[in-house]
Amino acid sequence: MITVMLLGPSLTAVSGVSTHLNQLFQSPLADEFNLIHFQVGGEGRNETSVTKLVRLFLSPIQFFAEVVNKRPQIIHLNTSLEQKSYWRDIAYLLIAKALRKKVVYQVHGGALPQVFFKNSRFLTKILKWVLLSADVVVLLSQEELHAYQDFVRDHNLKVIPNAIEIGEDAHWKVDPSLQNKPLQLIYVGRLAEVKGIFQIIEALAFVRARGRDIRLVIAGSGPDMKKLQAIVNDKNLNAYASFAGAVYGEEKDRLWREADLFVFPTYHREGLPYAVLESMAARTPPIVSPVGAIPDVMEDGVHGYFVPSRDPKALAEIIERLDDDRALIRKMGQACRERIENYYTVIRLAEDFRNLYRNLMK
Repeated sequence: MITVMLLGPSLTAVSGVSTHLNQLFQSPLADEFNLIHFQVGGEGRNETSVTKLVRLFLSPIQFFAEVVNKRPQIIHLNTSLEQKSYWRDIAYLLIAKALRKKVVYQVHGGALPQVFFKNSRFLTKILKWVLLSADVVVLLSQEELHAYQDFVRDHNLKVIPNAIEIGEDAHWKVDPSLQNKPLQLIYVGRLAEVKGIFQIIEALAFVRARGRDIRLVIAGSGPDMKKLQAIVNDKNLNAYASFAGAVYGEEKDRLWREADLFVFPTYHREGLPYAVLESMAARTPPIVSPVGAIPDVMEDGVHGYFVPSRDPKALAEIIERLDDDRALIRKMGQACRERIENYYTVIRLAEDFRNLYRNLMK
């Protein structure tokens, strides 16, 4: 049996990469390959500055020992084009290549390679060498694929989008009797300014001022939680915007089922947010900025709507349009569910990596 060592954060950490790793370990892929995990990074650890320094020094040594001891044929490195993870993960790549292992270098978002070191030709050449050192580079979106094809021509590049366990289908959302209830918006994600959360509050204030009965649930935690709560209070929106905190499992599923629209006007450099896939699986059409792999997943006007980032008025106008056309929300919800069922399940994800691993070993 082929052994694959997957590098990434703790499997119990709250992160997109942790979700990805858990999906692989729990998928049919684990029946065909011996999957083992090696933890890198600080997510899921309770560290002091001293223990962090010790971990940064010892981790590559521990990785070397694990590879020698467990003898994986493939090293699957999960990283991103962000400064911290990029520089950290070069050490693991070098060790894997020195030990003559096949390397899967999976990029979970971040900058495009042309602009990552835009002010340094030397560092850009190092980045190109890093990418060419991997046996295959796995990307999340077609946008990334085109950029990487221009950056490392003729290299082995593969697009494998994220996926989800689709769960129970909220068929009841197609019920026309729901026409007259207040429109329920939801945001699920990190409470950080770059995710567009303050634009959501501005849009809610706008539609409320025009007499719309619109409600918003904000699910998540993050550095801008207190600032966001203060703005909600200042705008007298406490009766219309509620904070659910970080949600998981059945509680999160329930919130998705109860929501009519997912609002996510992010201007962060996203990969493929799991929240977009989850909302679509729950028949909750997204109103979202077209960044990262999101345009690969949804078509504007079919599965939801694209909205410019940093434009709360445009967001408010789309919310009002859909508040007046609940039948369109139901139609979009059906299209969303079908899209996820056909292309973004964990079964498809496992099949993609099964083919990738086996092709590497030919």
